[in-house]
Amino acid sequence: MKKYFFPLFILLSINVLAGTLPDQPAKKQRFKVMTYNIHHCNPPSAGDKIDVEAIAKVINAAKPDFVALQEVDVNTERSGKGKNQAQQLAELTGMKFYFSKAIDHQGGDYGVAVLTKFPIVDSAKYALPIRPELKEEDRTIAAVTVTLPDKRKLIFASTHLGLKEPNRLLQAETIMSHFGKTDLPMILAGDFNAVPESPVIAYFDKYFTRSCTDCKPTIPVEKPNKTIDFIMHKQGSKLKSADTEVIDEKYASDHLPVTAEFTLD
Repeated sequence: MKKYFFPLFILLSINVLAGTLPDQPAKKQRFKVMTYNIHHCNPPSAGDKIDVEAIAKVINAAKPDFVALQEVDVNTERSGKGKNQAQQLAELTGMKFYFSKAIDHQGGDYGVAVLTKFPIVDSAKYALPIRPELKEEDRTIAAVTVTLPDKRKLIFASTHLGLKEPNRLLQAETIMSHFGKTDLPMILAGDFNAVPESPVIAYFDKYFTRSCTDCKPTIPVEKPNKTIDFIMHKQGSKLKSADTEVIDEKYASDHLPVTAEFTLD
């Protein structure tokens, strides 16, 4: 009986064409996340000046792959009619953007946004409710689904919760009603207007893991003494966070930006 020997590269080629090679394990993905309340790009020490470039400089220096932005102006009188700060920052940082309006303001929109270096394949914005007896400014959440370099998908969301704790709890429950059942890994970041010991952070801790448990203060920028800006990832995925940093940047905004390193196994 004759024996036939095929070169290895031919066998591999046949298997690839036939789709019979075993799936290769996904490589660990690494990326950096920032959350930044930008005070509509108005440096508190600069009067009414709008300085989008100053915020972009802070972002570019940190080199994040995702940014959660709060207090973003679009087409307002104070920040310039026809000016979209989310779009401006995307252009200045080379990222893509998605904006979610919370309220009407000075003839334009005011809300939160996300920036990302990765392709956006889906997006969603949701209003966050307030209790009828506890009136205050309306709030929102902006979320994007992106495709990572290894083709896996991830949800990244930015929010800015209310000033009153009962409203914050209602808003947290609303966020979970929209994203609690997703099977995708998810990162939530923003200005929660709540300290680590608050009931609303305790509520989120049941479903998310904060990037730090002994987080440094983020406001005010001069002698900060209060921690209210957080980055957290939804439990049950292969996301891991490390190296949370509060950046000591005192000019551009009234909040200090926060960054964290992530891996997705």
